[in-house]
Order: sequence, then structure tokens, then C-alpha cells
Amino acid sequence: MPMILGGSKTVRLVLADDHQLFREGIKRIINMESDLEVVGECGDGITVIELCNTLRPDIVLMDINMPIENGVAATQKLRDIFPSIKVIILSIHDDESYVFETLRKGASGYLLKDMEAEALINAIRSVVSGHAYIHPKVTGKLINQLRRMTYLDEERANLSNDELNKEAEVKYIHTPESPLTKREAEVLRLMAQGKSNKLIGESLFISEKTVKNHVSSVLQKLEVEDRTQAVISAIKNGWVTI
Repeated sequence: MPMILGGSKTVRLVLADDHQLFREGIKRIINMESDLEVVGECGDGITVIELCNTLRPDIVLMDINMPIENGVAATQKLRDIFPSIKVIILSIHDDESYVFETLRKGASGYLLKDMEAEALINAIRSVVSGHAYIHPKVTGKLINQLRRMTYLDEERANLSNDELNKEAEVKYIHTPESPLTKREAEVLRLMAQGKSNKLIGESLFISEKTVKNHVSSVLQKLEVEDRTQAVISAIKNGWVTI
């Protein structure tokens, strides 16, 4: 059950993180400020929706990795149901793919859990004022990623129709039996095209390290030892057509 706290101050916040000790620390930092107050807390992405329906906070401070429903899905639901409530992601992940995904879903800020207390408070106030706030540690990665996206768009614009059609030949077909997530399926489809981790990362606008993690997950879920076996398994199961 969510914990609902009383009182009302200038800015009302709800914390969504599955680590209670971490929530306690953040709550203590925030409640030391006269213009901020944590009015509710929970540990999963479903309960945070219920809390927002009851409390109507100004800000939700949300982790990405939570049980039942993760912070990315919860962010999208919150923005759809309560557009006036701003979401700030507070995560351990500094990978730009997480930042892009959460911002696409409607988050107004992306912070890292190792940031200092004063920086956290300033970031919250910045978002309350109508600005977006991204932790400086990931800002440089985002800029590089945007440059890469622009370059790839320009390269793709120069491809012939035959080359574009060849890219589209390999398709991933999702079935209820498929154990893969949407992102893993995209990685598998590009693996079937023979693309390297680097090229897969460029195609999906994610880092090569993230691609490696997805490939490892695909191999584990399909119970195979290499990329070729993974593609063959997916073709046999009807998940990939060539």
C-alpha cells in the first residue's frame, strides 16, 4: 500500500522508488526545504498512478527500475492521465538510451542518484519553473547522440530505393510465445541483417554497450550460445522472416 503523508506546501512531491531506504533519504533532503514537501511515496509504477489520482502532486520523482511496472511505462501513463503533473526521473543509469526513452515518454527531467543534495533541490525547482533539467553527466552523451542521429538521417536520405528495400526485407514478427522485449526484438532483427553491435547501435540510436547487453539477453532468453544460433532459432520459431 502507498504511504500518504499529510500537509501541504508550495510544491508537493510523490516519490516512486522500490528502495525504501533511498526514499527515506530523498524525503529527508526534500522536506528540509520550506517550499517543498513529499506528500506520498510508493515502490512500483502502478501504485504511483493511484497516488497521483488521490494526491494530485506537482512533481513525481521516479526511478526507472521498479517491479510490476517500470518508470518508463509509468511516466507515459502519468503524462497521458495527469498532464499537469511533471515527472523527474532519478536513476542510476547514465546511458543516453534511457534518457531519450524517458524524455520521449514525457519526463521533464533526468537526474542521477549520485548527485549532491543541493543539485537535486535546484533541479526540482528548475522543473517546477517550467524548464527541463538533465544531469550534466549525461548532457554530453545526448549531444553526441543527436549529432549521430543527424548524420544517420543524412546518410539514409542518400540511399537508393533498392538499398532501402533491402533494409526492410528482414522483419521481426511478435507472437505471444516470443520471450523478447520490443527493444530486444529490434536488436534481433538487425542481427538477422548481419549488422555489428556498432551498426545496430547507430540504427537504434543507442550505445554499443547497451547493444551488447541486449544481445546477451537475447542469447540467454533463446538459450543459444551465439548470434547465428539466435537468428536461426528466431527464424525457426517464425519470429523473423527473411
